Amino acid sequence: MLLADVVATSAAVAATSSRSAKAAALGELLLRTATESPEDIPIVTSYLAGALRQRRTGLGWRSLQDPPPPASSPSLTVAEVDATFERLAALSGAGSQRARADATADLMARATGDEQRWLRGVVTGEVRQGALDSLVQDGLAIAGGVRPAAVRRAAMMAGSTVDIATAALTGGEEALAAFVLAVGRPVLPMLASTAPTVEAAMTKAGGGPVAVDTKLDGVRIQVHRSGDDVLVVTRSLDDVTSRHPEVVAAARALPCRDVVLDGEVLALGPDGRPRPFQETASRAASTSGVELTPAFFDLLHLDGEDFVDAPTSARLEVLESIVPERFRVARVVTADVAAAEAFAGRVLDLGHEGVVVKSLSAPYAAGRRGATWVKVKPVHTLDLVVLAVERGSGRRSGWLSNIHLGARDGDGFVMLGKTFKGMTDEMLAWQTERFGELQTADDGYVVTVRPEQVVEIAFDGVQRSTRYPGGVALRFARVIRYRDDKTPAEADTLETVRTHLTP
Repeated sequence: MLLADVVATSAAVAATSSRSAKAAALGELLLRTATESPEDIPIVTSYLAGALRQRRTGLGWRSLQDPPPPASSPSLTVAEVDATFERLAALSGAGSQRARADATADLMARATGDEQRWLRGVVTGEVRQGALDSLVQDGLAIAGGVRPAAVRRAAMMAGSTVDIATAALTGGEEALAAFVLAVGRPVLPMLASTAPTVEAAMTKAGGGPVAVDTKLDGVRIQVHRSGDDVLVVTRSLDDVTSRHPEVVAAARALPCRDVVLDGEVLALGPDGRPRPFQETASRAASTSGVELTPAFFDLLHLDGEDFVDAPTSARLEVLESIVPERFRVARVVTADVAAAEAFAGRVLDLGHEGVVVKSLSAPYAAGRRGATWVKVKPVHTLDLVVLAVERGSGRRSGWLSNIHLGARDGDGFVMLGKTFKGMTDEMLAWQTERFGELQTADDGYVVTVRPEQVVEIAFDGVQRSTRYPGGVALRFARVIRYRDDKTPAEADTLETVRTHLTP
């Protein structure tokens, strides 16, 4: 299969806002792949989701900023591209930087202009085509003539859509049914949608009694124990067992032989309040530093019995029977909105992020963010100034996209982070023209602008950071609107931003 076929399909997907049309385009190429080059199915599946199969390549956007002249016609196959990135991922030691640069140049020289842009996007995670993993699953269902639910369940059990793609396209539902929960093999995590209020979340979850869980500001983990063997993985299913001796010890102490648990780890202070998120994140990435405490909120398997398809109420009952309270997420089960809101208030007073409202009748299911888990978090906003903007790629090619955000600091501005979240097509078109007028420099990727445009930004929190000169960074920043009614002198100060830091 030629890379050009993937690039053309990616462009077609980006060109439509219709979910069904996107899925149909993905399904068409997946079916072609299964017919013409079935050995390429895993690569094509990964590429259609806008991701490389290799987790790390050693490349960044600067490595691809100045490509050689493009090829006049397509010749690269997806297998050749995958093999190149596999070699890049394996490079290390003396001379690896030069070897990586040479291999990258060779790859880009064989790529057409469209392929070069796509390769740059897939390396930097900027393939903006509106086709996430769940849409690729829909495409697999169309191409394989199977139910989307069968594809999603198999992908959840296998921990990867790529790993079940060949089965979906060549073996049908019988082959997909072979993917079942296995202790020691991570499964894709269940995700939550959002609601603005507790009452709205309870309605969205179906009404009646619900579980209202504390939403911790921690790092998601999944724990598998089989006898004394314990596996700890992250939300992205990376093995981090060696970094979490506290979690391993807690799992081994449970009164069972085999268990699969879903939860988080976080750093707590002596008063039991959560420490700043960056302390949890930095500790989760190493084996030294502050102690982390596991907090489990779901159970998928216990001693030979699977609970994935059991209702939430049953899973919670089993969870509470084997996991001590100090290692469980605090929750309340209620149908009363006032009681749920009161619990959410206490959670916020304790320094946590918010709550997750859960249907008591729902099974555990990965995939799209549905209505059975609904998170509610308070929204913070700041008025900041745009300092620079990055050129878009993929669906955003031709537009100025990712904005650099700054707060007032003395007579100037200090950068806090950047975002493209929340931008509509109309906003992208407007800001492309606006920042073209304010441009002071352009290195081909980042356009520096005069600090004159104020933008209202929503964010989930502020954390300490050495990445930016102000020493802090916004978490999950997204654009609400541009504020033409405010001048840069009215933007929020760095001092104001710091008041949102977790104590």
